This record gives sequence, C-alpha cells and structure tokens, in this order.
Amino acid sequence: MAEAPLVVVDSSGVITGWSSGAEQRFGLSAADAAGRPFAHVLAGQAWRRTPDEAVPGLWVEPLAGTDWGIWASDGDVGAVGQALLDMMFLQSYLPVRVLDTELRVTRASVPPGTGSHEADGLRGRLFTELCGFEEPDAVDAFLREVLDTGVPGIRRVFHARPDAAKDDGPHPGQCPVPAERRSLSVTALRLEERRGEQDREGTVLGIAASMIDVTDETRLRRRESTLTGVRENVGTTLDIETTCHELVDALVPAYADVGVVEIVESLLRGEAPQPGPMLGDVPLRRAAYKGLPPPARRVGDIRTLVDGTPYQQALSDLRARLVPLTGGLWADVDPAQARVIRAAGSHTLLLAPLTLHGGVLGLVSLYRSGDSEPFTEDDIPVAAAVASRAALGIDNARRYVHEYTVVSALRRALLPQRQAQQPAVRTEHLVLPGRDGTNWFDTISLPGARTALVIGEVSEHGIHAATALGQLRTVVQALAALDLEPDELIARVYDSAAMLMQERNQLPPEDPLHRRPLAASCLYAVYDPFSETCVVASAGHPAPLVIAPDGTASVADVQVGPLLGAEERGPVAAATVPLREGSLLALYSSVLRDHAEPSSGALRRAFADPDRPLSRLCEAAAAALPDAPGLQGAVLLLARTRAMPPDRFAAWELPHDTSAPATARHLVAERLAAWNVGGETGEATELIVSELVTNAVRYGSPPVRLRLILNRGLTCEIWDSSTTAPHMKYAGAVDESGRGLFIISQLATLWGTRYAPQGKTVWSEQTLSPDEE
Repeated sequence: MAEAPLVVVDSSGVITGWSSGAEQRFGLSAADAAGRPFAHVLAGQAWRRTPDEAVPGLWVEPLAGTDWGIWASDGDVGAVGQALLDMMFLQSYLPVRVLDTELRVTRASVPPGTGSHEADGLRGRLFTELCGFEEPDAVDAFLREVLDTGVPGIRRVFHARPDAAKDDGPHPGQCPVPAERRSLSVTALRLEERRGEQDREGTVLGIAASMIDVTDETRLRRRESTLTGVRENVGTTLDIETTCHELVDALVPAYADVGVVEIVESLLRGEAPQPGPMLGDVPLRRAAYKGLPPPARRVGDIRTLVDGTPYQQALSDLRARLVPLTGGLWADVDPAQARVIRAAGSHTLLLAPLTLHGGVLGLVSLYRSGDSEPFTEDDIPVAAAVASRAALGIDNARRYVHEYTVVSALRRALLPQRQAQQPAVRTEHLVLPGRDGTNWFDTISLPGARTALVIGEVSEHGIHAATALGQLRTVVQALAALDLEPDELIARVYDSAAMLMQERNQLPPEDPLHRRPLAASCLYAVYDPFSETCVVASAGHPAPLVIAPDGTASVADVQVGPLLGAEERGPVAAATVPLREGSLLALYSSVLRDHAEPSSGALRRAFADPDRPLSRLCEAAAAALPDAPGLQGAVLLLARTRAMPPDRFAAWELPHDTSAPATARHLVAERLAAWNVGGETGEATELIVSELVTNAVRYGSPPVRLRLILNRGLTCEIWDSSTTAPHMKYAGAVDESGRGLFIISQLATLWGTRYAPQGKTVWSEQTLSPDEE
C-alpha cells in the first residue's frame, strides 16, 4: 500500500502503532490504544456505530519482520474490483485487451450491444494479428518493452489497415479500424501480482492494452503541421525558383509523395501576372519537383496545358480540387500525362492554383501513390491555404525581380557601353557579380589627348540608387565637357549634390525620398600623356592604387574630402601623381579598400605582374578576391598609361607678331601633308589655326605656342600666358572684326578654353574620316 497503515500490530495482535487516522476512526488516543490487543478494540465500545451503519472494511498486509499493517478499505474490495472489471469489459466502448506474457489475448472487452462470443473468438490470438497493423514488429517490440521494463507505454500511435487484419469483420467489438488506413493510439500497462509489501517486484502476469482510434486527430495534426511548415519555411528568399523548391521541400514527403510547382514563365522576368482565368496557350515552366519516381519532365521544361485536363480546369475556375486517378483518366486528351501517372502508381491528385489578387502565378500539383493514404475532400482547404501562402512568397520574389530588372537595365544604360581607346591610355574594368547596383564608373575623352577616369558609389539601393547614380554621372559628364580641373569639377559636384538634397527636402511627405539623406562618393582623375601625370581629386572615395612598371605598388597620396551630401565640407584639394610610361592606375570601390591598401592585399598580389594584358589582370583580380556577399557589384577600373607617340603630335612656339598666323599655317600644312590629311579638312584646319593664332597675338600675352594632335580626331591648341577669356561675338554685316570664333565654331566639331595657373589654352577638335585616321 502506498499510504501509512492505520494500525500496526505484532505477531500476537497487540497494537504497536496507532495513527491519527485510527484515533478519528476508533475514538481512542494513541496512549490508550498502545499495548492492547486489536481484537479487543474492535469488540469493545471504542468503535461505536449505529445499527444502520455498514461495517468499515479493513485491509491487512504483513510488514517487515513479524509486524502486520492494517489499512482502511471502506467497503468490500472484492465487490468493488469486480464491478470495475465488469464495467471495463462489458460496458465500455474503449477496446481493452488483456494479454499474457506471450502477448496473446486472454480476455477482451465486449462493447454494449454485442455478444460475449465476439470476445471469446479473440482469445489465444496474438495482439499484433488483431487489427492488421502495418508494422507488426514495431507493435510487438513496443509491448515487449512494457512487459520487460514495467514502464507504461502511453498513447503510442500505430497505423493499421483492415484488409491485413486476421480478425476483421462487421462487428465493432472486434477491431476499431474501418475500411481504410487508420491510426490507433495504443496504451499498454504491465499487470503484476504482489504478495505483500515485501514483494516489491511481483509476478508479471501480462499486459492490459487499450486502443483508441485517433485517425481524425492524426490527420488534423498532419495538416496543421503542413501549414505550419509552409508558413515558416516558404518565402524566406527573394528568388522565385528557391521559393518553389522550399514549397516542395515542405510538402514532400511529409504531406504528399510527389510535389510539382509550375509557374507562368513571364514571372521569371518580373512581369506582372495576368488576371484569370488563364488561357491554355500560356507557357508554364516547371520550377520545382520532388518525389519518386524521377520526373518525366525536367525542372526548367516548359509546357502548355491541354484543354480538358484537371490542370487546365484548375487554372480556368481558379479553384483547388481533388482528382481521383482511377479509370481511364483523361487519356483521350492528354495520353502522355496519363501514361506518366499510371507508371508512377499515383492514386489521388490534389491541385491548387497559385493566385494572388486575381492574377494567376502558376499551379501546385500534389500526388499520393502506392500504399499512401489517399487525399480526401478535407485536404482541399489545406491545398488552397498552402497555395495562397506560396503565391505570396512567389509574388514578393517576382516584384524583386521586376525592380532588379528595371534597376539593372537603367544601370547598364548609365554605365559606359564602350570605353574610348586612345593611343596614350588603355582601360579595362571588372564588375564583380551580384545584385548591388550602387557603384558606377566612367572614362571620358578630354581635349588634348587627355583621359578622365571617374569612379563613385551611392549609399542607397534599388531604383533610388540607380536614379542617384544617373544624376551624378550626368553631372560629372556635363562638367567634364567644360574641361574643368579635377578639384574645380569635384567642387561643382558638391554643389550639385547639395541641390539634389534640397530637391528631396521639398518632396511631399509621402514620397519615399522625402528628407532622405544623400550619401555618395566620387573620384575624378585626369591623365595627361604629354606631362605623364595624373591629377586626382576625391569626394569621399578611396585614393587609387598606383603600380609602377616594375610591380611596385603604392596608394596615391590624395587628400580625400567628405562624402557628397555631407553637411560640412572644406576646400577641395587635387594631387598630381607622376605616372611613368607603362604604369598601372587602379580605381576601385570602397569595399575593396582592405584588399588594395595593405601590402599583402589580394589586389596587390593580382597586380604583381603588371605587364600582362589588362583583361588578364581583371581575371586575376576576380580570382584573388574572396567570394563574399559584401563584395557583390564592386567595380575595378584599370588604366595603363603611355606617353603620347611622337608621330601623333607636333608643337611649335610662334613669334608674338603679325607674322605668326602665316607661320602657323605653313607649319600646319606641312604636318597635315605628312599625316595624309588634306582636302576640306586640311583647309579648315589652316583657317582655324590662323584665327586662333591671330586672337592670341592680338589679345594674349607671349609666349604663344601651337600644338597639333592627331588622335581620335584632329586637335588644334593655342596657348598663351594671358588669362583673358575669349568669347564669341556675332558681327554685323559691315563689321570688319568679331568673326574669328564664330568661324571656328562652324568649322570645328568642338572648341573651348582650358585654364591653367600660367595662362590658358584655346582648342578645337575636328572629326576625321576613316581614311584620314
């Protein structure tokens, strides 16, 4: 007994222990009862009752040694136990089986309304044979574990089929398994016979086992678990195909044997889904497949739906449906698909269209095959909920693809499509793969055979980054056309960024750019092949890496100013970097700083042999850089410098008198003849030189220098030490002067003025025909 006894007596029946419960029950204190024979207490007046009161029952068991314990049973134990057994085996609807140590039935419950002969027919049968368990060995191991250890086995679920049962029949008392696959919760308790308190182990008599049909609960939990898995695991990325694979992974094999996801092909390009119903000629791409057997059509294949099939019907009425795969199927309209289904042994199909806000995204097809439990009508809402959740994830990914496609197209249009190659510099670039479109670069041909190298980045992402990138690139190109010095150009870019910030502040509050700060960087470098120097100015961008022809690398000593858009800024400083012929100049995104500035950086290692072609150097840099998400979309711009070839230019110093124009025309004519440039181009060039020299002599200061450059076009430069700015006039019909610059503007493709601390240069450019180049 678990509780302490009421009374303890020795072998002669004398009371040696008296509890408080005995005091209440028999009316004697412990002092009065101690040492008295217990029989006298029962016979005496200490236990008083009325004639109508029942005699309280007592239960006696031996204790350790020679003592005996007496407990209250409050009634006839045998009668209560028998009533309990009768209720369990004759009146309970809960199937109970009493098994011997060989796990054979010795007694079985008889539900109300059935005869005892039904239970008699189960006696002697193995428990594992009763209900057609799918895994009888597992059931046997479960029962024997309870039999051996005595640890109760509570609510262990096993699956059973009635067609495999040895005792199946029309009577519910025989087995609680209807004519389909059922789930049975089995509870098993070991039965023991104990002979007193000292018999702690007891004699094992067998097992009492009960069974409860939990099929509906199991199915409900399976469906709920499926929905939970889809909610937690589908749509974790912004990739359409990954989302589809996440969906089949969540459904197979936990809920279906085969899962197929097909999406409208145009979604992969980010196009918006068309409203349903979907026409049969819309191509569907198989985005994901999981299950056995291997698919007849590979992932990535495209098909159109055949009219009259359940697939086409599901995308016509946009309703989930259950399709039994029995009989002739739809072999008359789609025999190929019918053959695939028969070969797979599938017996039920669950279809759910992928729809969102009336638009059709695709179709989910779930199959159960072989011995799997068929889908039922209760699975249709589950399929609809699964498809709804998946459609949301797919559409989110589609929106991202759409935005990325727009941003990528805009970014490609803003970046240089073909870099201009010049005799004095060669350029090549590397854009690391990724979806980060915040970096930009440019190469700009400037007058005088010079080249501007530009690189920068913006802190924003998406369409706003592409917009800011385009604005800044346009500003830099427009300022570069004015032939400004790098420090002056960067100062103007600061002003433009401040103007863009003011425009954002004036946007309506609901606009996403309202008061959003603009943070960007820009580095502008101009290489002059005549002086073999590069003038660099930076607004928040890392200084370039300079690699000498012998492989020695160093970071250019450039004063880096604050970022564009910063509230505070100081004067812009430019640095002049000497570049020997064959030097390599590397401009890079800020995320590559740690790979460029250290002496052991990946970029320095990649450029250890700078004589290799620029394309090979870019490949070496891509291989040396780690495959890290933070480097995606980073830009590397390489430029190899050369001095201007002597046969591509000519320079003279002219006298500062009236003979200068004639001298200049003579010198130019000889050089043009050597370059095989004549005809209208030669005549126009002589006239341009004459006008420029005349203005320099008349309005400028000595010395006067003339330089003729044959590059992508023909460039004429006149330098004098005066800083007076020339400007074009529109002379009247009788005016004798004022037509010089107007004539130049008509003959030249471009013309302008470039200022320097010691003077100015007036230049003009003419386009050459392919034969003249």
